[in-house]
Amino acid sequence: MLKAGIVGLPNVGKSTLFNALVANAQAQAANFPFCTIEPNVGSVSVPDERLHLLGDLSSSKQIIPTRIEFVDIAGLVKGASQGEGLGNKFLSNIREVDAIVHVVRCFDDENVIHVSGSVDPIRDIEIINLELGLADLAQIERRRDRLKKQIRTSKEAQVEDQVLEKVFLAIENGLGARTLEISEEERILIKPLGLLTSKPIIYATNLSESNLAKGNSFSEDVKNWSKKENAESIRISAQVEAELIDLGEKERMDYLSDLGVEGGGLQSLVKACYKLLGLRTYFTTGEKESRAWTIKSGMKAPQAAGVIHTDFEKGFIRAQTIGYRKLLEAGSIGEARSKGWIRSEGKDYLVEEGDVMEFLFNV
Repeated sequence: MLKAGIVGLPNVGKSTLFNALVANAQAQAANFPFCTIEPNVGSVSVPDERLHLLGDLSSSKQIIPTRIEFVDIAGLVKGASQGEGLGNKFLSNIREVDAIVHVVRCFDDENVIHVSGSVDPIRDIEIINLELGLADLAQIERRRDRLKKQIRTSKEAQVEDQVLEKVFLAIENGLGARTLEISEEERILIKPLGLLTSKPIIYATNLSESNLAKGNSFSEDVKNWSKKENAESIRISAQVEAELIDLGEKERMDYLSDLGVEGGGLQSLVKACYKLLGLRTYFTTGEKESRAWTIKSGMKAPQAAGVIHTDFEKGFIRAQTIGYRKLLEAGSIGEARSKGWIRSEGKDYLVEEGDVMEFLFNV
């Protein structure tokens, strides 16, 4: 399951957003720092209209979407890398996620205290990024100290130390490890360290209801900043998300339409996460169930089959494949088969976004 950590300074709307995204979660959203002591975890279904259309086509008894797990990590403050505000404990929680959702306050409200006394999203971003970088530098130094004894006799240790030095210098100069152009072999070497600045990052600009559709000068500053980092930037309103919880589907759509917004914050976050992590979705469908499966871009058919069960990959023979649009056009799998639209693909087939697949394999 894809795991995203929600981080930010205290009082930027993290827990309000978390509660809204994970409607039944019990994260405490209070107007004071450190109200979240343990990371709250909740998973939500990834919204995908295609899956429901396939379910209707197949008269499926079950619709099973993919899921994304959100971790609400307590507010970080300046000095977190040295333990300020229980920072070391919170930073360790970030190491376990696939992507970071950095919530940045982009709204003015005199009733909501800002830990730094004023609204300045770029300053806030720099504080968080500095703390993540300092924590990474300490992590790299500890690893290089352990390598010292091995460097004299081990070629592998020498190579790892050289990679770590390259990463160390980049972070020291204010660049995240994610911005470094390194080989896949080098990336594998540093992966066990779980470097915080290597995590793909989405800046979620938390706006007032009135600014959600078009943003404001604060959110534009964040958008421009994210481009420099090759990161993603999205507009969300934690307060709007909270309002949506108690509304029915039609009311939700009407409310968002009145605001000039196409979809809610969850859709925006999921799209950004999938884009950042290079993920794709394929489907299986039948009377029993229609189900969405998440894979990495570039996966071949046997690997995609292995996401369902390892035996599918080991005994892979071929995959019966059709794009979901083509299947919907046909009206049924039987009709698609009679038209010759279902393709038989082998082991080298690269699975495409929206493929509907059935795998044939040896037990």
